[in-house]
Amino acid sequence: MLHPYAECPGHDEPIPEKARDLDLPMINPLELEGAEQVADLIDNVYARSGFNARRLAEAAQLYSHMLKEDTTVCLTLAGAMTPIGMSGVINALIRAGFIDFIISTGANLYHDLHRPFNQPMMQGDFVVDDNQLADTGIARIYDVFIEDEETLMATDRIILKAVEQIKHDDPLSTAELHYALGQQIKKSATRPEWSLLATAAEHDVPIYTSSPGDSSIAMNLTVPHLFGDRVQLDPLKDVIETASIVRAATKNGVIIAGGGSPKNFYLQTQPTLHQIFMDTTPVGHDYDIQLTVDPPHWGGLSGATPQEARSWGKIRDAFKNNVVVYSCASLTLPLLAQYVLVRNETKSPRRLYPQLAQLSDELREAAKNNPAFLKSIGDFRHRYEGLNGNE
Repeated sequence: MLHPYAECPGHDEPIPEKARDLDLPMINPLELEGAEQVADLIDNVYARSGFNARRLAEAAQLYSHMLKEDTTVCLTLAGAMTPIGMSGVINALIRAGFIDFIISTGANLYHDLHRPFNQPMMQGDFVVDDNQLADTGIARIYDVFIEDEETLMATDRIILKAVEQIKHDDPLSTAELHYALGQQIKKSATRPEWSLLATAAEHDVPIYTSSPGDSSIAMNLTVPHLFGDRVQLDPLKDVIETASIVRAATKNGVIIAGGGSPKNFYLQTQPTLHQIFMDTTPVGHDYDIQLTVDPPHWGGLSGATPQEARSWGKIRDAFKNNVVVYSCASLTLPLLAQYVLVRNETKSPRRLYPQLAQLSDELREAAKNNPAFLKSIGDFRHRYEGLNGNE
C-alpha cells in the first residue's frame, strides 16, 4: 500500500491490464466495532475508506511519521480558530512537544486573549438579526457571539497594560512581541493555561504574525505609537528568523490550518534561503499537510496545492510527503491532534525562542562565505557593511 510518504509510482511503469494486478487494498464495508477511540477510527475506518476521510487518515499518519523523524514542525493558523476554542487543541500539541513554532493571523492571537481573563465568547447562532446584535453590543463570528464591552474593549485594555511592561529599545520581531505578551498573560490572567500565547511562551515556541498590522493587537499598538512610547515592529526580522529556523533544521514539516498569508509566510522560507541567499541546504520542505476548504482552481494561495508549491522550490517532492485534506479545520485539526497525541510519546520541546539570535547569525555567516551568493548580488556588495566573504 502506498502511504503519503512512500515513493510515487514511476510514470513509465506499464499499466496493469486488471485492477487486481495493482495489488492494492480492497475497499470493504467499514466496521465501526473496535474503532470507538478517535485514533482507531482514523486508522481502521477512515484509512480504509476514500475521499477526504482517507486523506485525513493519510495526514494523521504523515504527522505521526514526522514526529518520529527529527522534524522541526511549524503550525500555520488562519481563519477564526481561537474564537471556537482551538487554543486548547494547539496547547496540547505544544505541551507534547509536537509544535516547534507557529505562524498565525493576528486575529487568532487577539481572540486567544479573551478566555484566560474570563471574558465571554459564547455559542450563538448564524441565523440572527445582526442589526439587533449591533444594538445590543454583540459582535458575531458566524455562530460565535462576543461582547463589545466585556470582551473586546476589556481585551484592548489588557493589551495596552501589557505593552507598558515590554522593553522595546530596538524594533521587535513579532515573535518577541508575542513572547512578551505571553509572559504578561502568565503573570496576570485568571486562567493562563487556556492561552496559546502564554503556553507558547512557557515552552519557548516562537509565534509570528505574517501581517502584523492586520489585527486588533496592532490597532491597540497605535495608541502608544501616537501618544506615548512607540512599540516598533520589524517584519523583516520575522523573515530572517523563520528562514534561519528552517535552515538549521534536520527536516522541516508544516501543518497548515486554513491557508492565506501564514501559509505562504512559512513556505517562502525556502525561496528566501535558496533563491535569495543561494544557500547550500537541501531545497524544499520535507513534509506538508494542509487542512483547507479552498479549491486550487481560483488561483488563490490558500488553495494552492503542494504540487504547485514544488514548482517554486517550497516543497521537496511533488508526489510524496504531502497531503491536502479538503475539509474545515474546525473538524480536522482536533482529529489530527488527538491522533498524534495518542499514537506518539511526548517529546522535549526544542525551545527555539532563545536560539533565534544565534540561528540568524548562522544564516548571516553562511551568506558571507557563500561564493554563489556573493556573485549573485554582484555590484551591490559594496553597499553592505561587513559583507566581504570569499571571491
